[in-house]
Amino acid sequence: MASIEVLSATLRSIAAPGMTPKALRAAAHKQHPEASRKDIVHAAFYALTEVGSQDGNGVAELHGFALAERVSEDEPPIAVGGPRKKKRRRVKSVEGVRSVERAKSATAEAVN
Repeated sequence: MASIEVLSATLRSIAAPGMTPKALRAAAHKQHPEASRKDIVHAAFYALTEVGSQDGNGVAELHGFALAERVSEDEPPIAVGGPRKKKRRRVKSVEGVRSVERAKSATAEAVN
C-alpha cells in the first residue's frame, strides 16, 4: 500500500483544471492500484493541507474531489428535521397592562 504522502504527491501531479472527481480517482488508481478509495480521499485532503503544496494548479479540483468523495455509501444519510416553527409572541391585552400598573401603584402607595 502506498503511503499518504506518495498518494498526495501523485494527486497533486495529476490534478488539472477541469478534471472531474471520477477522472481523478481513475488516474490515481491507475498509478496506485492497491490504494483504496478512502486512502485516495485522505491523500487528497492531505495534499490540500500540506505546506508548500498550494501552487494553484488543480487545487480546486482536489478540493472538489475530496469533498465529493468523503462521504461513504456505507453510512446512512443524516436526517435533518424540517424548519422550526417560530414561537408566537404573546401580546398583552390592554386590560392586563392596566391591572399590572394598578397593582404597582397600589404597592407603591402601601410602602409610602
